[in-house]
Amino acid sequence: MKSFFGMRIWAALLLLAVFGLTGCNQGSTEKVMAQKAMALESADECHLCGMLIARFPGPKGQVYERGIKQNMKFCSTRDMFAYALDPEHKHNIQSVFVHDMAVNPWDEPSEDTYIDARKAWFVVGSSKKGAMGPTLGSFKKKESAEAFAKEFGGELKRFDELTLNII
Repeated sequence: MKSFFGMRIWAALLLLAVFGLTGCNQGSTEKVMAQKAMALESADECHLCGMLIARFPGPKGQVYERGIKQNMKFCSTRDMFAYALDPEHKHNIQSVFVHDMAVNPWDEPSEDTYIDARKAWFVVGSSKKGAMGPTLGSFKKKESAEAFAKEFGGELKRFDELTLNII
């Protein structure tokens, strides 16, 4: 009788563990899939420096971090990378978005042209300026990044090649 009762307890605990882990996994997948770049409002401030984002030229960035529902908006790709590459935040970054500057005027990037930054091409060291001086040009296609670098200088990099020292 004692062993039958003990087996039922173990079986119940095992079922709870399986259902609990399954529920956690599904919830986190849904959150990642639902993340997208949001429209910038005129009063939005840069998460890093506090400047009004809409007042400045160049590509902007947006980041979603684990455990934080609201996306973080940045006045430039440089500020976004300064935050996203910081060791304190790097391991918690889920989604990263930047403007595709091949289809945008440098002075006023459009809200509907964000791309996944992890798939983008970046131009580091160009003569074009962003909110706080030098920034990274961001492009969906390598050819667009090469044409930009030819005209304004700079070196092509992929997301995984960027470090705090480079930006």
